[in-house]
Amino acid sequence: MGANLYLIPSSLGKTHTSHQFPEYNIQVIKSLDHFIIENVRSARRFLRSVGYTRSFDEVSFYELNKHTPRADLEFFIQPLLNNINMGVLSEAGVPAVADPGSEVVKLAHQHNIRIIPLVGPSSVLLALMASGLNGQNFSFLGYLPVKSSLRRKSLKLLERRSLQENQSQIFMEAPYRNIKLLQDILATCHSDTLLCIATNITLDSEFIQTKSIHNWKSNLPEINKKPTIFILYHS
Repeated sequence: MGANLYLIPSSLGKTHTSHQFPEYNIQVIKSLDHFIIENVRSARRFLRSVGYTRSFDEVSFYELNKHTPRADLEFFIQPLLNNINMGVLSEAGVPAVADPGSEVVKLAHQHNIRIIPLVGPSSVLLALMASGLNGQNFSFLGYLPVKSSLRRKSLKLLERRSLQENQSQIFMEAPYRNIKLLQDILATCHSDTLLCIATNITLDSEFIQTKSIHNWKSNLPEINKKPTIFILYHS
């Protein structure tokens, strides 16, 4: 039959996991003892939160992040090649979306390994669902340039693309740079462009609201150091 590579979503923050994951996910997680993860400490914390009771001395973790050499990935998937199921566990949300897991998934496809994505929270899709903006035509850009001048140039391009293609433009930022990004959005975009700000998605402090740039300027939300998705739409 061959082994399966399960793509395992994790929570977007400190909230009840029963609200976000079907029981099937929990059963799959408990059946595995090989995980490709981004950070060992947070992976262990998540596994315990969903009732994983196995001793971590018996569990193999393979750290995959932006510093991982590409050559290491072949070693990571050796259990799969030996017909042992593995899981790719996201740091937050779903694996392989704004997440380094896509590299190991691509490699698994090259070895004809079956990939099974599990249901779970995606901040990108949840924000789009709640934004009221175009969910039929959208683009996820990940992170914009850090340098303000380049970021403003990118924002102008995204605004123009949204108008020309009737397309929602979705992007994010490291939480500690949220304020600078928001300042650039307000300073760059047209006053009638719509902006959705979606913060702390799935948490008790969740905030999701869509307004024009003009209306945002008089009433800014508190988003400093909070995980946030931004969606621009200009029609």
